[in-house]
Amino acid sequence: MKLNPQLDQLPVYHGGRPLEEVARELGLPAADLIKLASNENPLGPSPKAIAAMRDKAAEVHLYPDGNVFYLRQRLAEKLGVTPANLIFGNGSNEIIEFVSRAVLGPGTNIVVSQYCFAIYPIAAHLAGADCISVPAKEFGHDLAAMAAAITPETRIVFVANPNNPTGTRASNEAVMDLVNRVPDEVLLVMDEAYFEFIDDAPDLLPLISKKQNLLVMRTFSKIHGLAGLRVGYGIGHPDFVAALEKIRQPFNLNAMAQAAALAALEDDKHVQSTRKNNAEGLRFFENAFSDMGIETVPSHANFILAKVSDGKTVFEQLQKIGIITRAMGGYGLPDWIRISIGTPLENGRCLAALADLR
Repeated sequence: MKLNPQLDQLPVYHGGRPLEEVARELGLPAADLIKLASNENPLGPSPKAIAAMRDKAAEVHLYPDGNVFYLRQRLAEKLGVTPANLIFGNGSNEIIEFVSRAVLGPGTNIVVSQYCFAIYPIAAHLAGADCISVPAKEFGHDLAAMAAAITPETRIVFVANPNNPTGTRASNEAVMDLVNRVPDEVLLVMDEAYFEFIDDAPDLLPLISKKQNLLVMRTFSKIHGLAGLRVGYGIGHPDFVAALEKIRQPFNLNAMAQAAALAALEDDKHVQSTRKNNAEGLRFFENAFSDMGIETVPSHANFILAKVSDGKTVFEQLQKIGIITRAMGGYGLPDWIRISIGTPLENGRCLAALADLR
């Protein structure tokens, strides 16, 4: 068979490994392992979401609502937008695929930051497009430099704010300046997967009715703890969303996911508990690493980068004793590991293990 030539040099994105897989490999009980690798919610899903899934279980022989009617209506109400502003994906990764299919092709390019989410360039290369990577500024986005890097062939500028994997965030002023500088024919995708973990993020939603080239992405995977269900969404101009709907496959959001996400929207208590646990966990690691002389990057998300000299070796040593973190060599940060914020017990166990390895 003749495969698309883009596949020749395309890397495979490896997500965090399941606990069960690592347990089998190490010969350890899965219950003895802790996973601090994939920025998941350590408190689990909302109890209301679990109840909603139980109620929906008896109906999974039926196809889901292809138009996501009830979740679309309720989410639009909570966000203060119209249902026509929303596009749903099987995780926000699928939204990235939608926009790549919609506007990219051979001879075009995207603009990203040096330490960007790995899926952006992969999606671009799969579409036959090039990727312009702008050097980071203190591990974060240099938005002014990214605006200056736009060429006549640029079709998308991707910005994650806060950023994965560094946890950095751009200032509100820099974000608004970028929004105003991006040409009308270039799509600006603001990836706000970790939006709910910060208090004073710029509110871009009032702009989407005026700017057809602005798309905001969010997810239920992080703050709502529904990573296993894959519920992401984009918020954009109705005309652009209508174009993306031509690409979206029918029934891409399963019935269980729709029910759980709808219920999770009504559980403010779970959201606040998650935010509180995360803020305390970040302070715990920041203070402890400062005392230990371990460099970190100030984080505004639900994880922290720690410079441990040899990230791959430390990752492997921690994994052998049942603590799964994320080595950052694949992101060009070989000296670092990324640690997701867990429960207080999980955080303490991880820190103790790192102290023993020094």
